[in-house]
Amino acid sequence: QVQLVESGGGLAQPGGSLRLSCAASGRTFSSYAMGWFRQAPGKEREFVAAVSWSGGRTYYADSVKGRFTISRDNAKNTMYLRMNMLKPEDTAVYYCAAAPHTSSDSGTYDYWGQGTQVTVSS
Repeated sequence: QVQLVESGGGLAQPGGSLRLSCAASGRTFSSYAMGWFRQAPGKEREFVAAVSWSGGRTYYADSVKGRFTISRDNAKNTMYLRMNMLKPEDTAVYYCAAAPHTSSDSGTYDYWGQGTQVTVSS
């Protein structure tokens, strides 16, 4: 079992920044690839970014490429999502998840956090 807890969500202005954190406990964090997904009201959950177990490989959805940065610190059992140049369409509940390998498919992920709300509005 892996328990995941997101934090860092909140209200940001368009063009602003936020950093989300995902703290993990339970089985060895460094054994898992990690990902961020988001779900806006009335929409399906969508892939945002993923990072390999070592942190050496990262993947992004086209909609966030160049604006968001995913990273992890295995010594702290924590993953991050730095979000810059935020847009109103980034408004969603953001979820972190753990998987046996990196993937943009939510079905690959075995463990999920409870989500943190990000709202981008002036």
